[in-house]
Amino acid sequence: MKRRLIILLLCCVAFFANNWVIFPDIMESRNIITAREMVNEGHWIVPTMNGELRLEKPPLPTWIAAVVEEVIPDSIAAQRAMAGIAATMLLLFFFLLAEKVTRNEQYAFIASLLLLTCYNIILMGRTASWDIYCHAFMLGAIYFFYSAAIARGPQYGRFALAGVFLGLSFMSKGPVSFYALLLPFLIAMILFDCPTMRGKWKPVLLMILICLILSSWWYVILFVFYPNEAQYVIHKESGAWSGHNVRPWFYYWKFFLETGVWSLLMITTLVITFWKRKIVYREKYLSAMCWMLAALVLLSLLPEKKSRYLLPMLIPCCYAMAFVICHWIKDRSFRKTDKWFYYINTGLISLIVVVLPVLLYLFFVSKGLIPIWLFVLSSVLIFAIAIVMIFSTLRWKPALFVYSVVALFAIAELFLMPYVGNLVNNPDFHSVSETRKIHKLDGVPFYYNEVKGHEDEYVRAIPQLVYEAYRKIRPIDVNDENAVMQALPMALLSHERVDKVLPASLLQKVDTVYIGHFDNNRRQKGTHFYSGDYIYDITLIRKK
Repeated sequence: MKRRLIILLLCCVAFFANNWVIFPDIMESRNIITAREMVNEGHWIVPTMNGELRLEKPPLPTWIAAVVEEVIPDSIAAQRAMAGIAATMLLLFFFLLAEKVTRNEQYAFIASLLLLTCYNIILMGRTASWDIYCHAFMLGAIYFFYSAAIARGPQYGRFALAGVFLGLSFMSKGPVSFYALLLPFLIAMILFDCPTMRGKWKPVLLMILICLILSSWWYVILFVFYPNEAQYVIHKESGAWSGHNVRPWFYYWKFFLETGVWSLLMITTLVITFWKRKIVYREKYLSAMCWMLAALVLLSLLPEKKSRYLLPMLIPCCYAMAFVICHWIKDRSFRKTDKWFYYINTGLISLIVVVLPVLLYLFFVSKGLIPIWLFVLSSVLIFAIAIVMIFSTLRWKPALFVYSVVALFAIAELFLMPYVGNLVNNPDFHSVSETRKIHKLDGVPFYYNEVKGHEDEYVRAIPQLVYEAYRKIRPIDVNDENAVMQALPMALLSHERVDKVLPASLLQKVDTVYIGHFDNNRRQKGTHFYSGDYIYDITLIRKK
C-alpha cells in the first residue's frame, strides 16, 4: 500500500504540476473546440468542430472535455487534468498487473517508476487529447481479463469489468488500442502463460457482449440519423491508414528512443540470448519481450506511422526493463558482463546529469530566462542527485539509481517546467485571442480566405486559431462576390492585406477596417515549427 501511495504522489507531480505551460497543439485544439460546441450548441451526440460534423473519432474523451468546459470554462489546466487522471489510472493498472503477474511488489514498483519517467507517457498525461484515454482503459481491461483468466471459478464480475473497460477504450479512439495493446498482449499470453479457460467461456461471452454494446450504440445512432456522413467518415478514416503519413516498414526501428532516459537500458534489455539464462522470472521476461516485439511488428505493418503511436509499446518495454533492474538488485555475484552492462547504463546517465547545470546555464540563465536563485537551487539539487547516482553506480545499488532518476524528473516538473516555454516561445507572438477584447467584433462572424487547390496548406492552422479566438472561423472564397456580400458584416483572416486579396470590384462595394496583424506561431522564427500558416491579417468588412 505504501508503494501505491508513492506512485499516486509521483503521478500528481508528473501529470498535474505546471501542466498549463506547454501550449495547446492541434489535437488538443480540435478536442476542446468540439467540446465547446457540445456545450454551447448542444451537439453532444453528433459532435461538430468549427461548425462541421466531427465524427472521425468516438466522443468519450470529448464528452469528458465538454463536462470540464461546462464546469471550468476556458481552462487548459483543467482539461489536461482529466488526461492526468487517465494517465494516473494507467499507472495504477500497470502496477497492479505487474504485481499480479509476478507476485512481486518490488518489481511492480520499479516497473512503474520506469514508465513514470518515460517522456511520451509524461507528454500524453499532460495533453488533452484521445491517446491516453484509450490505452488507460485498455490496460484496465487487460488487468481484469488476466485476473479472471488465472483465478479459479467463472469470474463473471471480473470478466464483466473487462468488458466495460474494453467498451470505454473503443469509445475513446476506436480499435486503436485493441490492435496496438490488447492483441500483442494476447499473443504473448497464449505463447508463454496460457491459463485454462475451462468453465469460463460464458463469462467471456458476457465480456464480449458488454464490449459490443458499449462500443456500438453511438455508431448505431450515427448510421440511423446520419448514414451518409457516417459512411463518408468510415471511408475517410480507412483511407487515412493507407494514404496518410505513410512511412516505410522500418520507420519504428528507433522505438527504444521513446523510453527517453532509459533508451540505453532498453537496448540492453533486447539482448534476449543473455538475459533469458539469468533472469529469475525467465518466462515472464520472455512474455514481456514477446508482447513488446509483437506490438512493434503489428504497428510496423500499418502504412500510417507516427511516433506517438508507439505509446502503448512503452508498457511492455518497461515491464521487460524492470526484470533487468530487479536482476541487478538481486545479483550480488558481480559477473563481468553484468558489471559492464550496469556500469555503462548508469555511468552514462550520471555523466549527463553532472553536466546538466552547465546546460541549464547556457540555455536559460545566459538568456535571462530563469532567475538566478532558481538556477542555484536547481543546480544544488541536481549535483546532489548526481552524487547519489555515482554512489549507486560504484556501490551497485540499482534501486537507488532508479529513485534518483525519478527525483531528477520531479525537480524538472516542479521547478523548471514553468520556464521551459521561455526557451521556445515566439517573442513576436500576437494571438488572435486578442480579438475577444475588441468590441466592434462582437457578434461578427469570422471567415478565412479559402484558396482553391491549397486547402491543406492554409487550413492546417485553423483549429489552433479557432481555439484561440473562441469562435468559429469558416472558409469563404473571396472571389465569389455574392457569397462575400451575403456574409457581411464579417471579419476576414487573410495571409495578405485585404486590398491584395479582394477583387477590385468588391472593394468598391464595401468598407474595410483593419483590425491588426496576428502571429499565432508559438515557436520562434528560424525553427521548423515556425510557419506562415499561423500569420494572418484580420480585417472587418462591412457594406457601404
